[in-house]
Amino acid sequence: MLLATGLAFAAPPKIVFLYSAPVGDAGWGFAHEKARREVQAKFGTKIETSFIDSVTEGPDSERVVRELISQGAKMVVGTSFGYMDPMLRVSGDYGDVKFEHASGYKTSPNMRIFNSRIYEGYYLAGVVAGSMTKTNVLGFVGAVPIPEVIRNLNSFTLGALSVNPKVTTKIVWTNEWFNPPKETDAANSLINNGADVLMQNTASPAVLQTAQQRGKRAFGVYSDMTSYAPKASLGSAIINWTPYYTRAIQDYLDGTWKTGASLWGVKQGAVDLVGLAADVPAQTKAKLEEVKSGLRNGSFAIWSGPIQDQNGKEVLASKVEATDKFLDGMNFLVKGVEGKLPTQ
Repeated sequence: MLLATGLAFAAPPKIVFLYSAPVGDAGWGFAHEKARREVQAKFGTKIETSFIDSVTEGPDSERVVRELISQGAKMVVGTSFGYMDPMLRVSGDYGDVKFEHASGYKTSPNMRIFNSRIYEGYYLAGVVAGSMTKTNVLGFVGAVPIPEVIRNLNSFTLGALSVNPKVTTKIVWTNEWFNPPKETDAANSLINNGADVLMQNTASPAVLQTAQQRGKRAFGVYSDMTSYAPKASLGSAIINWTPYYTRAIQDYLDGTWKTGASLWGVKQGAVDLVGLAADVPAQTKAKLEEVKSGLRNGSFAIWSGPIQDQNGKEVLASKVEATDKFLDGMNFLVKGVEGKLPTQ
């Protein structure tokens, strides 16, 4: 584009977001899309963002990424675990393009990783679940059994146990991030086995809706899902990706972008439990504020020993606080969880 003076403006950098499921209006992909819209509004004409949803994980995502770069993308944001290796391969061929990958663990000189401490939101939900259950049986619909999901399940259970030592959490795996029929079947199975409060790591509101149909309670995740099942909803553990995306884009524009890893939580305003149901007791609400305050100022750590696994083996000794490396490699279930990992 040329001005009358003959001076040219550089075109704004193209930043493309990849989602593994339809964006919809709730859940994991929607939370990223909401943040994309917010950073586009924040930076205005300095950037040009767009998204592609329903991008299959694995080899096909590599084809999509290469095609986007051929069309001028300067930053690619992959928001699903299965994009990690394809993005890593492409990053080696395009050193001038920046790659941002959510939930992975591999980096390159021009690819960095980021995630939220959503397990903090799961812990907060657990506090509510432990307070509200009448059967002392909680249900968890697990997606893919990677460390992120495992620590969410475990953190939810630890939160519940912190207020109700009689509680147990039963688990059913779908082995998919987004499959509403499977999520519904899993929720029904958990309810049939005594669970009266449900949580999940899957991307749709199917679990929450099933709970309402069955007269039980449940939580939304990633975004506020209250409107899908207001009678069942106890709250939603949400991720606000806007703070991280703001930093990532500013880094790019400033020329200060560098590889690494980021894990943001309640402290950075990236994680919260919102939309609390009206019947959540005042005592429980006070406990939630106490936990959030501790997470913000560092006086409380969810993963601080003593903590035991299902078999009674100590995985964290007394007063020992887990490192991010420990959390990122989690492959055990804590005492209080009934069920197994698919690999066990």
